[in-house]
Amino acid sequence: MKTDIEIAQEAVMEPVVRVAEKLGIKEEDLELYGKYKAKISDEYISSIRENPDGKLVLVTAINPTPAGEGKTTTSVGLGEAFGRLGKKAVIALREPSLGPCFGIKGGAAGGGYAQVVPMEDLNLHFTGDFHAITSANNLCAALLDNHIQQGNELGIDTRQVVWKRCLDMNDRVLRNVVVGMGSKMDGTVREDHFVITVATEIMAVLCLAEDMEDLKERLSRMVVAYTFDGRPVTAGDIRAVGSMAALLKDALKPNLIQTLEHTPAIVHGGPFANIAHGCNSVRATKAALKMADYVITEAGFGADLGAEKFFDIKCRMSGLKPDAVVLVATVRALKYNGGVPKADLGTENLEALERGIVNLEKHIENLQKYDVPVVVTLNSFISDTEKEIAYVKRFCEDRSCEFAISQVWEKGGEGGIALAEKVLETLEKKESHFHVLYEDERSLKDKINTVSREIYGAGGVVYTPAAEKQLKKLTELGFGSLPVCMAKTQYSLSDNPDLLGRPEGFEISVREAYVSAGAGFVVVLTGAVMTMPGLPKTPAAFTIDVNEEGRITGLF
Repeated sequence: MKTDIEIAQEAVMEPVVRVAEKLGIKEEDLELYGKYKAKISDEYISSIRENPDGKLVLVTAINPTPAGEGKTTTSVGLGEAFGRLGKKAVIALREPSLGPCFGIKGGAAGGGYAQVVPMEDLNLHFTGDFHAITSANNLCAALLDNHIQQGNELGIDTRQVVWKRCLDMNDRVLRNVVVGMGSKMDGTVREDHFVITVATEIMAVLCLAEDMEDLKERLSRMVVAYTFDGRPVTAGDIRAVGSMAALLKDALKPNLIQTLEHTPAIVHGGPFANIAHGCNSVRATKAALKMADYVITEAGFGADLGAEKFFDIKCRMSGLKPDAVVLVATVRALKYNGGVPKADLGTENLEALERGIVNLEKHIENLQKYDVPVVVTLNSFISDTEKEIAYVKRFCEDRSCEFAISQVWEKGGEGGIALAEKVLETLEKKESHFHVLYEDERSLKDKINTVSREIYGAGGVVYTPAAEKQLKKLTELGFGSLPVCMAKTQYSLSDNPDLLGRPEGFEISVREAYVSAGAGFVVVLTGAVMTMPGLPKTPAAFTIDVNEEGRITGLF
């Protein structure tokens, strides 16, 4: 089997102008980035606002394992399968981050014959959106430190500067730094921190903003520091909004590319789901719904993170209402949850499958709490046996879930026909009665407890003294009505990555909480999750290269 990058490089792409025509977008409504990438103009997005909405299908998954689940691959293949069935469909995805691309996870363009292309461009710079976000974030940091240096008119307490610098790379040594060292002209000496770009509030703001006016209002509300008397200082207070918005002007526009089968794909925004809210932009999703009859989108990592945040943050704020959910699993991943080592996952093992399928069971229960129809799909591997597939199918149908096999990695859209037909049947037969998990009026601790108990299955929540104090202060400052964005490991339903399957009776440990007032949520850090990841001992960067003809190898 060819590698993903080999398949992508052999693809014959259509000019993006022709891809756009499938959605009714004219060339004058595009801002071209070469032949195969384009941004969709603000004018076009405004012109389609009165169009009826298509159906919205969310793709999510069980907790990720080293065995692989294939959520993006399924999303892309499902979109391709809709096209083969003659349906007007578009895929709405997040942009990949350079950090995991050069780290351990690799890129995020799908896989096999279910990929979006140009794959290398998407994974390595794309249209520059992340660079714009990084620049805007660090401009805000520079203006903040300059304000302090130039007399500190606002009375900012340098021990309570909460705005962090960022970089779209896994670089652990930047987690905690000291700035301002040197002479008096080099600024005030203080502790500072870096986060990865996809964990910044500006990334969240861009992905939740409806338009430029909304973007600027959200930017102005971002809390960057506190004064000596505890008053929040915002980006608006330090006059950073206009210049940040100028840097983000083009990044606010959704990007259009295509799949290997020329299905339109709108790829825009990229917050992580373990440390941010994990969804592509509201602007891209809403525009997609006006362009097509079916929109397939995804939320990052497992349903306990991405789907929960899609529902309780993105849908709550935007008014989006999903019509169905596709929950991706693999026999291999379920057996891994049942205690089978990675090397032995190709051997039939019904006992391990029975032990590990409880992870899938919990995600099914969680999604059903939102009253959205659920379709479970098994991303097929050649090692799957008929008995194993039959067991999972029966398990899902016993829990009122539709079920379909997906073979999109191997066969592209053709391998997704069964899944697409099951999704279409579900959309026709079952009505979504979507609602959020908790009300705005509930306290922050009540919201944290609700997500921890209802979604993760925790027996309780413990708070560090610092977190208790922070939550109390945030409530006093008027942020208590905001939803919570839980930062948690993606590998387990708990906050301990080693607890696989369906752990019960555990405690969620909340160590820190802070407000992202521009985005409109309170971030809650649990366990040992990091907002600036590090590289593994053998990073993916070791295998990436480019030859004399400019052909890139080693991306996956």
